[in-house]
Amino acid sequence: MRGRALAPNLRHPFARVIALLCLLFLSVTPAHAAAADLFSADTLSVIADVRIVAADGEKSWTDGGYSKGRFGGDRSENWRLRPVAAEADLIWQPRFTWSLSGTVTIAAQDEQDHPVDLVEAYLKFKPIPKGSTQVSVKAGLYWPSISLEHHGAGWQVDDMITPSAINSWIGEEVKVVGVEATINRDVGGNRISGTAGIFGFNDTAGTMLAFRGWALHDYKATAFGKQSLPPLNELLEYGQAPKTRPLIEVDDKPGYYGKLEWRMAAPVTLSLFHYYNRGVPEAVTTGLQWGWKTRFWNAGARIDPGPNTRILAQALIGRTEMGFREPDRYWVDTKFRSGYLRVSHQVKKVTLSARGDWFETRERGAFLDRTESEKGWAGTAAASLHINSHINIIGEVLHIKSERGGVRQDELGLPRNQHQTIVQAALRLML
Repeated sequence: MRGRALAPNLRHPFARVIALLCLLFLSVTPAHAAAADLFSADTLSVIADVRIVAADGEKSWTDGGYSKGRFGGDRSENWRLRPVAAEADLIWQPRFTWSLSGTVTIAAQDEQDHPVDLVEAYLKFKPIPKGSTQVSVKAGLYWPSISLEHHGAGWQVDDMITPSAINSWIGEEVKVVGVEATINRDVGGNRISGTAGIFGFNDTAGTMLAFRGWALHDYKATAFGKQSLPPLNELLEYGQAPKTRPLIEVDDKPGYYGKLEWRMAAPVTLSLFHYYNRGVPEAVTTGLQWGWKTRFWNAGARIDPGPNTRILAQALIGRTEMGFREPDRYWVDTKFRSGYLRVSHQVKKVTLSARGDWFETRERGAFLDRTESEKGWAGTAAASLHINSHINIIGEVLHIKSERGGVRQDELGLPRNQHQTIVQAALRLML
């Protein structure tokens, strides 16, 4: 079966649905069309992120290694200090009418497959509400609303550099081409919302999680790029491409997701999210990109006990399968789960944050068995100085400890227990 990479291809049924919805949005021309603003200081912005990074441990997974962070040590696992131009984003957010807007984000990231690539591109239709009910529709290329740590069109992490293991994985593998509808309603001082979406071009979600395991990093998947996998065991190295494409359609089956959110009258917000890409494990392209049958649940909570304090927590549990049955198990059958708790407190212009993560995978496939399961934890501390609305300086220390066994680790001479510390100082400019 031939896969379809993310590109204009109106022969694909799902692509035709998205195209029709975009045309429908653009055809909405209410009397408030004078509100259109396509190119101005309000619709164009730039985010730049430069850093000084020190890291030890194995080479990073972004460089074909095994370390859990975006940056790793040298080949001898010694500390490595270097400056990094981590990211530059160009963001265009045109407003066509009072109700219709768009977002296009183009990024250049360190170690990105293409020097410059598309990150997000979607239209949003949000009519002026009548009464206590608000309806909105979004269509295009985007991340589903799962992360509690990210914000804005640049999908930046608030007051830290590195997101949790959960949201690192969302950023690298759970990006979709889809359409979603959201309904919000005030009920007795509470805000209840429900979201339902259908999507395509996310059939390989689960590849990184199964072959590499969990990681903590702020690398974001792009529309046309590929991501390096660590060396695979001898049963899989000839059946799986050495790089995975996070945005590709393999099996022509749309997936779906749904979300419920409850914003209480008290400063507490609870959410529950379910995702299922309906992937076909046996589907494969000529370039050895496989369909992965991936589904998960995510529960989230935000508590604001005071005006300057914020508590975030998420827990995610799921399963992904890939390949043929040999004889009663798929080649890869990975159960995964992770959770974190984060506390942030603002003192004048400085925000102090601390987060604890735990993560685990359980392998039970025919080619990736129980011996290659993984478990680990991570601790992160950060201080963010908001100089003004355009300049933000962040310092962060991240320590990750994990354990993964298996024949592959032994054959490559890699330790089953891995420790890594990453120290970063970032300057973010928002223009």
